[in-house]
Amino acid sequence: MTSTHDFEAETMNGQKKTLADYQGKVLLIVNTASKCGLTPQFEGLEKLYQEYKDQGLEILGFPCNQFGQQDPGSNDEIQEFCQLNYGVSFPMHAKIDVNGPGTDPLFQHLKSEAPGILGSQKIKWNFTKFLVNKEGKVLQRFAPATKPEKIDSAIKAALAS
Repeated sequence: MTSTHDFEAETMNGQKKTLADYQGKVLLIVNTASKCGLTPQFEGLEKLYQEYKDQGLEILGFPCNQFGQQDPGSNDEIQEFCQLNYGVSFPMHAKIDVNGPGTDPLFQHLKSEAPGILGSQKIKWNFTKFLVNKEGKVLQRFAPATKPEKIDSAIKAALAS
């Protein structure tokens, strides 16, 4: 069976990072955008990261420009925006596609393991969130409108198991 840890991601500076490096940690994987009505969720995500990173939480951000062209900047511009405006210190990655023929393999996996409403394999909008346990199993998918603070109890439960 495929695990989330079997995938690689490209960092903002173009380096390949294997998700196997996160074995033993709980992951919250999010497709993000810098110019979206939901962009203020960066603040809540950073708060969760600060609260739980020492207990084993990693938040991984993946910018995507597929929804209303709401993340048109370069990787450097996106990184700078996130740090300056929201103090983001969790790992952000290179811009990817989460739907369509160019879908990043990690997001193909996440969507198949935690489908949306009525079994949909599509990502509906920016800030769809996937919670992954310490062994790399996808536990839950959260809708874009679900604020980060509403995920707190699910993160606590995943960290405790």
